[in-house]
Amino acid sequence: MVTIQCGAVTFEQIQAVIFDKDGTLADVQDYLRNLGQKRARLIDAQIPGVQDPLLMAFGFESDRLNPYGLLAVGTRQENEIAAAAYVAETGRDWIAALSLVRSAFDEADKVLKRKADSTPLFEGVIPTLQTLSQAGVAIGILSSDTLANVQDFIDRYELGAFIQLSQGAVDGLSKPDPAVLLQASQSLGISATSILVVGDSAADIEMAKAAKAAGSVGVTWNRRHVGTLAMADVLISQLTDIQVQP
Repeated sequence: MVTIQCGAVTFEQIQAVIFDKDGTLADVQDYLRNLGQKRARLIDAQIPGVQDPLLMAFGFESDRLNPYGLLAVGTRQENEIAAAAYVAETGRDWIAALSLVRSAFDEADKVLKRKADSTPLFEGVIPTLQTLSQAGVAIGILSSDTLANVQDFIDRYELGAFIQLSQGAVDGLSKPDPAVLLQASQSLGISATSILVVGDSAADIEMAKAAKAAGSVGVTWNRRHVGTLAMADVLISQLTDIQVQP
């Protein structure tokens, strides 16, 4: 067990640190903007007039993407359901609406190709993981992305030597449900009360608190507006603010 210092806050007896992926380890803003716009255009090509409402639902504010919006923090399934609701409002049957949306999402994925190539590591990720690993801390990634994308991200940036747990979204179970973290806790064989959660959205923080984790750290990457991320035990501007005490 180690003591971890984040700014003025100290977390003691930490055995594991679990990170969110998108927006925490991976810089996804450009990728998500392209993805959301492509999805909306493909659906609008079949259902004219839904592009702007869809973009708003995804979290677009003019040309800016809300880092706490649906596209940024929601699972693929949640995004599909939200988009299908707009399609269904045009008179389509629900199953037909879902089928149309899923087809458009699949086509967008094909156009944008490998996600990991377009979601680079934030500065300081490797040094932070190295520091934690050398201190004997178990490291996990717990993401709302698919497990396949989580693993591809780990492989693409050669993080396998640091990561003991990789967990993606499971149908019907996603953040902020505490069961997500408790499942990770069981996989690691470490009590949630000894796990520190690091994320960039309220879903990460709410999950950590509900599962009675040792603590929650919100990483802002110097964003001015932190929204409900302020619920975290401490806010940091970059991952290198996570320091292991000797």
